[in-house]
This record gives sequence, structure tokens and C-alpha cells, in this order.
Amino acid sequence: MNLFVLYMEFVKIGLFSIGGGLATLPFLFDLAARYDWLSPERLGDFLAIAQSAPGAGGVNMAVQAGFAAAGVPGAFIAPLGLVSAPVVVIIVVARMLDYFKKNRILGAVFSGLRPAAVGLISAAAFEVWKLSLYDGTALVWYKMLRPREAVFFTVLFVLIWKFKKHPVVYIAAAGIAGIVFKF
Repeated sequence: MNLFVLYMEFVKIGLFSIGGGLATLPFLFDLAARYDWLSPERLGDFLAIAQSAPGAGGVNMAVQAGFAAAGVPGAFIAPLGLVSAPVVVIIVVARMLDYFKKNRILGAVFSGLRPAAVGLISAAAFEVWKLSLYDGTALVWYKMLRPREAVFFTVLFVLIWKFKKHPVVYIAAAGIAGIVFKF
């Protein structure tokens, strides 16, 4: 892939993925639909790696996607593109913060962006749910949910909700369970 095109694709993602790393997922699914070097299944693997590796999830996924698109140069170009626009926006906002605080129109814009961020993250969560738990090849509706994965998801969700241990505990448990149960 052309490195300039890769850079610009990730500039667009970085500029419009309001809400953080998970908000990049709808844009990455769009990339998967437009380019043959990325598929939704591969993106699901990228997400699993990105969420269990140190660092920002969106940047981690950009590194992996960039590597898939253009090798080592792509692994540098994609995250650079992802963070370019937000860095500029943050610098501008920081310099004009007092003006932004007093401007009612900009306050309303930021209030409108909050639900947009929730929408982007929710759409991403639904796509990840489909990748992880949904079997689109099933012929009848009651077999469309992957039972082992669904049970594991439910158990892990309840454990996280009830015990609130450090995320590393759950990441390690998920990795071990993936090996033991051959997910």
C-alpha cells in the first residue's frame, strides 16, 4: 500500500474517532471493507492483542494495521497518522481553553460530542461482540451464538463486575482459557 494513502487514512481516523481507542474500531472496520489487507476477523485479532498489550489501544491497532498494510514502514506511518490530527487539535484547544469555556456554542458542541463518542464506542462493542460470539454460518437462529465463547464471556463479565480485580488478572485468565478451551 502507498504510505501516503495509509498515513491519510489514519489521519482521518484520528481526527474523527472521538472517544479514544475503541472509537477507532468503526473506522477500522470501514478500512477492512475497503482494503484487502485487512479483514474483520484479522481486526478482531488486532483488538485482542491491542487490548492485552501495554499502551493506547488505538495506537496499538494502528501499528498492527500499518504493519499488515505496508510492513515495518507502515507500522510507523499508521500510528503517526492516527495521532497527528489529535495532537494539533489538543494544542489548539489547550491554547484557547479559556475562550472555549466561555463560548456557549462550543460548549453545546462538546455536549453533543459526548453522545457521539458513546455511539462510536457502542457500535465498536457490537462489532466486537459479533466477531467474538456470533456465528453467521449457523442455519437456525438459536445456534447463532457460539456457546463456549458466550459462557466464557458471561463468566468473565460477572467476575469483572463483582470482584473488580486488576485487568491483568482477567487478561491472563482469558489467555489461559483460550489455550485450555481452544477458542
